[in-house]
Amino acid sequence: MKHWMLAGLMAAVTLAACGSDSPPPKNVIFFLGDGMGMTTMTAARIYAVGEDGDLTMDTLPETAFIKTFSNDAQVTDSAPSMAAYMTGVKMNNEVVSMSPETVATSPGNDATTGVSSSVNNCAAGNGTPVKTLLEMAIAKGMGTGVVSTARLTHATPAVTYSHNCNRNAEYEIARQAVPGGAGYNTALGNGVDILMGGVSQYWVPFKADGTAAEKKGRPDGRNLINEFKTKGYTFVSDKASFDAAPVSAGSKIIGLFDQAIAQGHMSYDLDRDPAKEPSLAEMTTKSMDLLSKKGTGYFLMVEGGRIDHALHNTNAKRALQDTVAFDNAIKAAIAKAKETDPNLTNTLIVVTADHDHTLFMQGYSKITGKTTSTSPGILGLLRSYIDGALAKDADGSPFSILGFGNGPNRVTDRTTVAALDDATVSANDYLQESALKTGLGSETHGGADVFLGAIGMSAEQFKGVLDNTAVFGLIKQALGL
Repeated sequence: MKHWMLAGLMAAVTLAACGSDSPPPKNVIFFLGDGMGMTTMTAARIYAVGEDGDLTMDTLPETAFIKTFSNDAQVTDSAPSMAAYMTGVKMNNEVVSMSPETVATSPGNDATTGVSSSVNNCAAGNGTPVKTLLEMAIAKGMGTGVVSTARLTHATPAVTYSHNCNRNAEYEIARQAVPGGAGYNTALGNGVDILMGGVSQYWVPFKADGTAAEKKGRPDGRNLINEFKTKGYTFVSDKASFDAAPVSAGSKIIGLFDQAIAQGHMSYDLDRDPAKEPSLAEMTTKSMDLLSKKGTGYFLMVEGGRIDHALHNTNAKRALQDTVAFDNAIKAAIAKAKETDPNLTNTLIVVTADHDHTLFMQGYSKITGKTTSTSPGILGLLRSYIDGALAKDADGSPFSILGFGNGPNRVTDRTTVAALDDATVSANDYLQESALKTGLGSETHGGADVFLGAIGMSAEQFKGVLDNTAVFGLIKQALGL
């Protein structure tokens, strides 16, 4: 064989070998339980598996506590707390992925629809956008996905792909996601590969005689769903179309589920019809299947958004059930990742919350075990660990194990109302009693530190007490961004 031919053959073999030894793609799945404080986690564990059981979250090998205060508030709202994870920047309450000095000015009301303005309310000089992990991943050519049980323009998902001075400017937030359209966030390149959450009026044009959503639709007349379709996205709106959506290389999905029952959000898991709406676990694993086809690694954000909404309503049962559904998604993601990465050498899974709530466990209850059809468990009345007798307050009335620091169901004189029983306090729609009275749905966030758990690639870096901004840096480092 000629020397030049032999040299060429050896070079080809060397190149092939180098290609086969190239580092495998890195993947990060960031799970955010909205409002999932430590008491919610503990109560959900008892609700699902009893005091001595474990949720998947409890088994994560690396753990930390996270400080959640925002730039201007001891108790944060979801926008700046999620933004701290996604950008590494402390910002003011209500601000979506903007610089620290940005003032949360009101978006005002649109004259046509009577609801929040469709235009960007960030006046000149009022802050600048800061890059998010999702934008950085796109710049590196990675796959990206945003999955939530809340509406996609809600604070937590919005923080990943948009920038605004107020989380309530949701018409503006929506248009930032549509590739090539007016107001598009060009840092998203060709667009986020997967966007899935609840349907809302922010994606469809205003129509005075239309559906309830259309009557509050976009004042600019744009149909953003159709615009997504023209950019190659598959639109899914129910379980059947979700199941049928392709997950081949190059596939993109916009999912807006029209079975949502409240304010554009998906159903609470307690109320979800599995034949009509996918579970959070199903949305998570489908997203992983699609993103893995890209072959360049991916960043996927998954939010259990309705935990927070149930807690604001002081409806503990739905909050705990949604926490369990969130945990099921974590379990499914770990199992799915291990199919191709058995030791999670190239996959990092992080689980945390954006803030606490005022839910508490009180008294000295006996062990209840998990909640079943015949036992209310932690949702029931408090019984003494000494003799199992119903505990009584100073008025001689029984009370539930779970309560809230504030909420609508405050009873000032419990001798004037019917005595509580297990059936009442464990019912689906029961609102736990509170110490301070607020309006319906207006229970506040709490300011306590929250849990973080991690498994897989670089998980050992998550330890001790961390500021939420530090989490950004650790994920960025793990992905090599």
